[in-house]
Amino acid sequence: MSTLLVIESSPRGEQSISRNMTRRFLAEWRKTRDGARIIERDLMRTGLEFVNAPWLDAYFTPAEHHSAEMKTTLQLSDELVEEVLAADHIVIATPVYNYNVPAVLKAWIDHIVRKGITLGFDGRGLVTGKKATVLIASGGVYDERSPIRDRDLATHYLRLVLGVIGITDVTFVAGGGAKAVDLREISMEGFVDRLAPQLVRAAQVSEQG
Repeated sequence: MSTLLVIESSPRGEQSISRNMTRRFLAEWRKTRDGARIIERDLMRTGLEFVNAPWLDAYFTPAEHHSAEMKTTLQLSDELVEEVLAADHIVIATPVYNYNVPAVLKAWIDHIVRKGITLGFDGRGLVTGKKATVLIASGGVYDERSPIRDRDLATHYLRLVLGVIGITDVTFVAGGGAKAVDLREISMEGFVDRLAPQLVRAAQVSEQG
């Protein structure tokens, strides 16, 4: 049975464009996967803290020497890593703030890039044989014709990080121009409808292999 891990990072709830993109993707994904397991990780409800000194102390201490306090410090990080390792396919849905991912998604990344678990001590990624789909909602448009394409830091960053841990089969669905929804120039449904062909293809790619 295949397992899909869904990472949500927007604070906007029902008004989130990236979350609505996820819903459309999942609707297509479920059509051919009766009984498949879906792990939903909403980072806005996870209570995820930024990496701090106690976390780093535990991180750099060999597991056999962990104190009870260190184990508690790494408990959530361990849980997040287990979700990544259990998944066959990972969906990351994110808005773009100031050209990059929100802080809560960066915090999740800091917690799941773990030497000896997801990243080898030789620098090679250990999370292999998995697929990822990244759903991005941004006010700017960063396609090939865009004069601000060089500002598409979020796409480059997520591709880099996923590649570092070993996930190179990555499909991006870019919801550029999303501010049109907030400006009421287009409805949420209309905006996501425009992306439907890409979301369908991404779900189909997920099905292959």
